[in-house]
Amino acid sequence: MSLLTLLPFIVLIGAMFLMTRSAKKKQQQAVDMRNQMQPGSGVRTIGGMYATVKEVSEDTVLLDAGPGVELLFAKNAIGAVLTDEEYNRIVHGVEHDLKSDVVPDDASSLTETDDSSDAAAASDDTPVDLGKKDAADEPVDADTAGEAKADAQSKKSEGDSEAK
Repeated sequence: MSLLTLLPFIVLIGAMFLMTRSAKKKQQQAVDMRNQMQPGSGVRTIGGMYATVKEVSEDTVLLDAGPGVELLFAKNAIGAVLTDEEYNRIVHGVEHDLKSDVVPDDASSLTETDDSSDAAAASDDTPVDLGKKDAADEPVDADTAGEAKADAQSKKSEGDSEAK
C-alpha cells in the first residue's frame, strides 16, 4: 500500500483524536466548575433558573430559589457557577459600573433642545394632514391641464383600438 492511500485514514484518525480531546477538556472544565460550588454562590441551572447554593453534597446541590423555596438538583444540572457581580446583575438588576447616562422613559427629551422646546410645543397644537390629496382638489394651471389632455389624446390615437 502506498502512503497516499493511507493518508485519508491517518487524517480521519487525527481529527477524531483532536475532537475527543477537546470534548474531554470541556467536560473536565465543567466538573471543575461544579466542584467550585460553595454555599452562597449564585448558579444557573441547565433549565435557565437562577438560584443560590445552600448546601453541596457529593452528587446533589440544595438551591435556594427564593423565600421559602428550596430545590434539590443533581450536580450535573448546574449549567454555570456565576460570580457575585454577574449573579446580582442578572437576578437583582444591580449594576455597579454605570458609565452611561440614565435613559429617560420619555424619548421626547432626547429629541428636543432647550431653545426649540417652545416652538415644538406650539407646533404640537396644529393638526398635520397626512392623507393623500385627490387630483380634483389640487389647483391646476391651464397650460398643464392642456398638456395632460394632449398626452392622453396621443396615447389613445397610437393604438388601433380603444380599451373598453
